[in-house]
Amino acid sequence: MAKVSKPVTVKFEDGIAWVTLNRPEKRNAMNPALNREMMLVLDGLEMDERCGVVVLTGAGDSFTAGMDLKEYFRETDGLPPIANARIKRQATDWMWRKLMYYAKPTIAMVNGWCFGGGFTPLVACDLAIAAEDAQFGLSEINWGIIPAGNVTRAVAAAMRQRDALYYIMTGENFDGRKAAQMGLVNEAVPRDQLRERTRALARTLLAKNPVVLNAAKLAYKFCRDMPWELSDEYLMAKQAQTIAGDPEKGRQQGLKQFLDEKKYRPGLEGYHRK
Repeated sequence: MAKVSKPVTVKFEDGIAWVTLNRPEKRNAMNPALNREMMLVLDGLEMDERCGVVVLTGAGDSFTAGMDLKEYFRETDGLPPIANARIKRQATDWMWRKLMYYAKPTIAMVNGWCFGGGFTPLVACDLAIAAEDAQFGLSEINWGIIPAGNVTRAVAAAMRQRDALYYIMTGENFDGRKAAQMGLVNEAVPRDQLRERTRALARTLLAKNPVVLNAAKLAYKFCRDMPWELSDEYLMAKQAQTIAGDPEKGRQQGLKQFLDEKKYRPGLEGYHRK
């Protein structure tokens, strides 16, 4: 009997969990089995001390081609509504509900094709690095459908209106360089430098106070759509909560090192963690 590969693999490297969508023969298209596995993986990594940063990528030459048209759409059309809704929920549960507000920093490493439904986890990750020749596309219009599954919401959050509508309405592809120009990813690098650049970024995040880092990213994601008055109240409360719950006492350490010990330059580096 042929060995069946796991739809998601995880490898640990000095605090980095490399999470790989593992259906290279299908360009890592996301089927129900992969979506269920991703939720289990993310749940497990939250409490795994080997993981300080999650890097999400794809096996082979693709990040993900989006949702599996056969297994996710056609084969679920005849299911009872409750069963169909459950399959759809398992996809969205990890792709944005879990990933968007994840307890640990997340980086999308876009190593190749990223189409359709792949835009949702891409944008849900905190940061993203792409290969310059990676190919992106919102090709739903060519299939006679719209970018659903919160793909359109993800695109609206990351791209300017003119750029988003152009690619939603034309279905044209674009590369990693263009993705970086539009702000869909942080930067694009030559393919042979992609893993090392991602690793370097992950190490930068690993050097930060994890409690404060998580609070900082959540504060941004929650307050960006708030009115200014509400945001001010929320951020002050979040700051107090973070200081009270930080076992490293980073604020105290930073003030002590800067004001008393004169050994720390906050505009150029992080405080020296013990």
